[in-house]
Amino acid sequence: MNSEYLKFLDTCWIDYIDSTPSARKINELLSAEGEQIINDHIAFRTWSDSPFSIEHFKKIFLDWGLVHGGEYLFPNKKVRAIHLQHPTDTNIPKIFISEIQWREFSPEFAKITSKVISQLSKDGDLLSMMQKKICWDLRIEEYETLSLESEYGSWLYAWGIRPNHFTVSLNSLKKFNDILKLNAFLKEKGFTLNSIGGEVKGSAQLLLEQSSIMADRMTVDFSGTAKNIPSCYYEFAKRYQQNNGVLYQGFNEKSADKIFESTNAKS
Repeated sequence: MNSEYLKFLDTCWIDYIDSTPSARKINELLSAEGEQIINDHIAFRTWSDSPFSIEHFKKIFLDWGLVHGGEYLFPNKKVRAIHLQHPTDTNIPKIFISEIQWREFSPEFAKITSKVISQLSKDGDLLSMMQKKICWDLRIEEYETLSLESEYGSWLYAWGIRPNHFTVSLNSLKKFNDILKLNAFLKEKGFTLNSIGGEVKGSAQLLLEQSSIMADRMTVDFSGTAKNIPSCYYEFAKRYQQNNGVLYQGFNEKSADKIFESTNAKS
């Protein structure tokens, strides 16, 4: 696999656990149980019609050797997504990229988002964007205006281009390769699961089962106003074999729609 991609994943992990201490803690707990943790996929959120739209975003990963894997629509959230995967090795983490169709919201929502997009780097340099994270003034009134229409949109405004979640592959686990057993373990350890649509999203029949914890909460400075808001979350996925004997590599729209809500401030 392209070494740049693997280095990128390592960089993403360091950034991710900085705002998601629960992920580090869960890894420590699973490791103490003798588990070896492999990441199933990493996810990003972004804006349509921007230097970091899906079409621009995916070129970076295609250049690193990934291939287009699937497309997904979430009309209620006005979000579309794709995933990219390694062409042959199912153990290489996938990339899930979603984008909000911000022009479909109210004029005020679009005005705030357009202002943010105008300040993004025009060269689409993902690594530089991730290092800067936020290159616009965060204002509490803008965050709250966006959140009235879209939790996704307000999260993106507050956190920018950065890993939204990593995902533990249950297929790599031994003691906790059953999602119900893993969920029970996490709750016993004090973690709050995303129960929107049920704690387990998907099924063996759909070839994918998923669960997630609710996002950690961090204090963000909105131009002098501190507010405690959801940051990122940790997901867990178990994949099942298709008729050809290969593990299913795609995603289920209904399940993903509910997983998105792991960052909801009102949940």
